[in-house]
Amino acid sequence: MNIQGKTALITGASRGIGRAIAIELAKQGAKRLLLVARDRQRLAEVAAEIEALGVEAVILALDLTQLVEVNIAIAQAWRDQGPIHLLVNCAGVTHQAPFLKSQLPDVQKEIAINLLGMYAMTRLVARRMAAEHSGTIVNVSSLMGKIAAPTMATYSATKFAILGFSQALRGELAAHNIKVIALLPSLTDTDMVRELDWFRWVVPMTPQKVAEALVAGVNRGSSEILVGWQSHLAVWCNRIAPWLLEKVLLMAAPLSKYKQKRNHRLRRAELISR
Repeated sequence: MNIQGKTALITGASRGIGRAIAIELAKQGAKRLLLVARDRQRLAEVAAEIEALGVEAVILALDLTQLVEVNIAIAQAWRDQGPIHLLVNCAGVTHQAPFLKSQLPDVQKEIAINLLGMYAMTRLVARRMAAEHSGTIVNVSSLMGKIAAPTMATYSATKFAILGFSQALRGELAAHNIKVIALLPSLTDTDMVRELDWFRWVVPMTPQKVAEALVAGVNRGSSEILVGWQSHLAVWCNRIAPWLLEKVLLMAAPLSKYKQKRNHRLRRAELISR
């Protein structure tokens, strides 16, 4: 798919990978970009950058968990702006914690945004693409959609689900001339991950590199876009020696930090009780 002259909708466009993808699509000659996120002010800042590149930007300040509002907004956008040729589902959140310490509200939020929000947006746009008999859908998964890691159980579960969802749609929607692509970046230096305890030995990539890989993969017509040498190495290792990779992940995971925090709380409780 050549993005020049096309209209694209990007969720999670206010920051991180979504923002980088929107700007890269503008640089590649997109005609119009529909920017979706909850934070209107941040979207306005991204829109200003895009318009400075000579590309039209339309702000859609939406919470993907509010399905009625999303449905109305997409129907209006399609009517007012014309067909959407490229959908990039990039919105996502993560809450890092050992599974036994995970909080149900955090789990529900991850599933609601990462999976159900993506499902709802895809359903709305794909039905209209099918009527046009044309379109491309990119679902942003993660390396953790192929290789799960300690302290990231729910996030990994949603990203594994996105890969399965993408594979199923790829077969179903091919008859409607709709391509479905999964994008799998590894750790990327964004606002979201800066709040996490990083895994040892993992070198973060830039959102710009992920955006460039997306554009290159879309132009090639790839079904999966695995970004970065670390991702390729991890997937190769998982195929050849999965037991070894599991040991490496356990060694790299920040579980020791949680144990240290727990021991510190226990020692503090003992001192208080004395």
